[in-house]
Amino acid sequence: MGVLETITGPADLKALSPAQLPGLAQEIRDFLVESVSKTGGHLGPNLGVVELTIALHRVFDSPDDAIVFDTGHQSYVHKLLTGRHDFSKLKKQGGLSGYPSRTESEHDVVENSHASTALSWADGIAKGRRLRGEKGRHTVAVIGDGALTGGMAWEAINNIAADKDLPLTIVVNDNERSYAPTIGGLADHLATLRTTRGYERFLDWGKNTLSRTPVVGGAMYETLHGMKKGIKDIVAPQGMFEDLGLKYLGPVDGHDEQAVESALRKARAFGGPVLVHVITEKGRGYDPARRDVGDQWHAIGKFNPETGLPFEVSGRIWTDEFNDEMVRIGAERDDVVALTAAMLIPVGLDGFAAAYPDRVFDVGIAEQHAVTMASGLAYAGLHPVVAVYATFLNRAFDQLLMDCALHRAGVTFVLDRAGVTGSDGASHNGMWDMTIASVVPGLRLAAPRDGDQVKLQLREAIDVTDAPTVIRFPKGDVGPAVTAIRQHGDVDVLHETSLDSCELLLVGVGAFAGMAVDIAGKLEAQGHSVTAVDPRWVLPVSDDLVELARAAGAVAVVEDNLVSGGVGAAVTLALRDAGLDVPVHLHGIPKQFLDHASRGQVLEEVGLTADAVATALAGRLR
Repeated sequence: MGVLETITGPADLKALSPAQLPGLAQEIRDFLVESVSKTGGHLGPNLGVVELTIALHRVFDSPDDAIVFDTGHQSYVHKLLTGRHDFSKLKKQGGLSGYPSRTESEHDVVENSHASTALSWADGIAKGRRLRGEKGRHTVAVIGDGALTGGMAWEAINNIAADKDLPLTIVVNDNERSYAPTIGGLADHLATLRTTRGYERFLDWGKNTLSRTPVVGGAMYETLHGMKKGIKDIVAPQGMFEDLGLKYLGPVDGHDEQAVESALRKARAFGGPVLVHVITEKGRGYDPARRDVGDQWHAIGKFNPETGLPFEVSGRIWTDEFNDEMVRIGAERDDVVALTAAMLIPVGLDGFAAAYPDRVFDVGIAEQHAVTMASGLAYAGLHPVVAVYATFLNRAFDQLLMDCALHRAGVTFVLDRAGVTGSDGASHNGMWDMTIASVVPGLRLAAPRDGDQVKLQLREAIDVTDAPTVIRFPKGDVGPAVTAIRQHGDVDVLHETSLDSCELLLVGVGAFAGMAVDIAGKLEAQGHSVTAVDPRWVLPVSDDLVELARAAGAVAVVEDNLVSGGVGAAVTLALRDAGLDVPVHLHGIPKQFLDHASRGQVLEEVGLTADAVATALAGRLR
């Protein structure tokens, strides 16, 4: 039996001798490579935090002490050390979540996998426990260097540093990367810390070296000590943190478990907020992940652990269509620029960046800044394209509304992974964006149904100069083109039983347009007359769609977004405003957080399949 198999919780870990820990670390890395190769998951980040997580659980007493991970994708080792060893269904229905989960363990605190939030959580937890008189309970926030680029993290630091007695430890896991290499002034500052020895060590060297000649040595040491401020300014840039009011410890080799443990014990005993700067290597212990420069090992699918090669070779995905078209547009229009929030490759801007490096801005994990900066770029005469995952648009709603739309800024938002994404769980499903966008005056939103429409509608969006535009598409393979049989103004008609009668006007939104055609066929086989359409630009609702609804006995909308406040709700309101008293049947995602599972399983669970929708509509059309 290996050591890992004996670990059912932190108490077992604390009972181990220091000599047993390197072997345990190796077992954990072997386990992660073997397990994630079968399921996929966030391998690179977790290989890098093995010794750090061991040290955390040996020094602190979870769950009495709260350990908050930012972001939660670096929590696999934490799961193992708190007794969760069955990774066979990681990120799959009924299996372990890819992030901390309160339903899994009392050791998990924050489930949300959106970055830069841990310090605010930790500040609240620590202050709340103190107010309740719970002395002796400590709070730890483990934050990656990439997450420190988010403004919310610095809002929290501003408050934490002002509370000199708060028992809170901030561990900065510095691996020089978030998804990709961390950029910006903070990254430069951390790089300086990584390569600089602290002035305290310099003074210690002087004291130890000169102590053999007490008079001269002592005098020289006093001189050195008097030069402390000057030396500190030169060789100790940790002063930035200390000037804010945070005790700084480090930098510490994050793969020297005993060194990390020692630093954490000092932090725990300090009696106030402490920042422990730990240097780790992403992908540590597995050469394919360690050598990765494109961050394909940040989150990986199934792979051969012997070779590091993927078992599943994906076809052409939606993001590829956007990526290629952006490069073509960039060659035609030098006013088009692009912004991303630390996800250049995942959102498909790497091609544009390679071709036009001066026209891409990676702002770090700072979506709010990205949107307002884009508004400034638009004011300066450029057309910015802001590419983020759909779930992350939530983080910049105020900026979208007040900085972009209010100022009629011509900014295009490209939302990748819109709708149900599945395996990453509630925080990653992009099911809120159309509801959010629907309340923004002047905004236009397109939901392309296939790759050809991604290209066409991206160009249409970039031609809009006096309002924000949004293009949204889902995760995964793009599939074949869905051809229109005719156009009715701006609306593409995809299926039509009869030109003379229409029992049901079926509106398929985005990737669900193909499903709408399938549903129409099923209903037609039952004797119903159905017209299936793709509005293309789904917000605001077009007059052409309203005109088609005048000739229909009923309208149904199928969308990969919340039913509440989505396209269906907008269609209902538009028809009422036009004086049409026609039934409208809405099919979308219910207003609830969805558990992790495959996209297909989630859609089946919420009734968004062709069979389920056709059955429901057939019952209403009788």
